[in-house]
Amino acid sequence: MSLAEIRHWVFDMDGTLTVAAHDFAAIREALGIPPAHDILTHLAALPTDEAAAKHAWLLEHERDLALASQAATGALELVRELAARGCRLAILTRNARELAHVTLEAIGLADYFPVEQILGRDEAAPKPSPDGLLQIAQAWGVAPQQMVMVGDYRFDLDCGRAAGTRTVLVNLPDNPWPQLVDWHAVDCRALRAMLG
Repeated sequence: MSLAEIRHWVFDMDGTLTVAAHDFAAIREALGIPPAHDILTHLAALPTDEAAAKHAWLLEHERDLALASQAATGALELVRELAARGCRLAILTRNARELAHVTLEAIGLADYFPVEQILGRDEAAPKPSPDGLLQIAQAWGVAPQQMVMVGDYRFDLDCGRAAGTRTVLVNLPDNPWPQLVDWHAVDCRALRAMLG
């Protein structure tokens, strides 16, 4: 199947449709999380009260980032092109759904992603778990093989592989994970050009 034939597109959001703004090292430091630890996995293992307080801090920090979001190179044109072609579009993010919506509003893409097609960390097990992609496939009534997961990080690719979807890596000049990637584009503008 060629990229142009795929009708079901799932996007990561931060760093994929937006210019990456999260300073994960600073977030770990503020929350007292060891440098090598995954933030969401670490918070999930904490006692309930401590986890709730740290999640609340994270949500407010991410809200500020969401309001200041900027679209990644070519992201607006890519999404509009896919919508014009009649493709179905969804977001799968490790961020919160409400903040994903704030981000999409800030970059001018909110109208392209119905709220029920935005899955955040509270609607699905966070990537690299395939849970969110499998939920979207079920909601759309399609096999995962008919979908593509577009992202800028290994978690997006691992998630796609585990779910059985195709994968696209964007916004990295090199492809450090060739075994996980079906297509690689330096940015969303290049990805749009690949649609032909």
